[in-house]
Amino acid sequence: MSEVPVLSVRGLERTYVTGDRSLTVLRGVDLDVYPGEIVGLIGPSGSGKSSLLHAAGLLERPNAGDIAIEGRDCTRMSERARTRVRLGSIGFVYQFHHLLAEFTALDNVALPQMIAGAAQGPARERAGRLLSQLGLADRVEHQPAQMSGGEQQRVAIARALANAPRLLLADEPTGNLDPTTSSEVFASLYQLVRETGVAAVIATHNFELARHMDRVLALKDGHLEPQSVF
Repeated sequence: MSEVPVLSVRGLERTYVTGDRSLTVLRGVDLDVYPGEIVGLIGPSGSGKSSLLHAAGLLERPNAGDIAIEGRDCTRMSERARTRVRLGSIGFVYQFHHLLAEFTALDNVALPQMIAGAAQGPARERAGRLLSQLGLADRVEHQPAQMSGGEQQRVAIARALANAPRLLLADEPTGNLDPTTSSEVFASLYQLVRETGVAAVIATHNFELARHMDRVLALKDGHLEPQSVF
């Protein structure tokens, strides 16, 4: 295992304030995730799983703490610099796929690459390879409405990996699917993560899926604790 973690979080704190009320969901969280490692993140709704992923993915700024991606301190970066890190180093998969409805599966996966500066030809070629790896070779020209929920989520996984990120953050990526489809999509995600060597943090309520991860952490009272699911 590499000595330098892809993701390093230290002392992360997150408090939400609404009117005269405040809710603290993260209380000094520390986390390291290394290349090729799959970390499961569990906890009840409202425990702070999404808050941790959003902070780690540089989508939100925490109230306190430090975040480093591939050894780079991102805590005090400008928004423009954080955007560059997100585009080049981080992939996201959400519970709902958020695909662009008017584009084909191939275009949905090629577009992030083109935004990052890739030429259209190579971007579409890589998109086709990723979709084929996920069992969607015969669906590349279909729009989201023409695909099943599981197929749409596979496209979302391909899109998240399109720019060859070093860190993949997945927030309940199979939570909107039936149990059989959920298992199939997770298997596809798991295989592709293993093949690419990306570091992954996957939030899930599904203990059966969590069993396949390298280690599992539970968010309890704002802190991370090792969790056995075996």
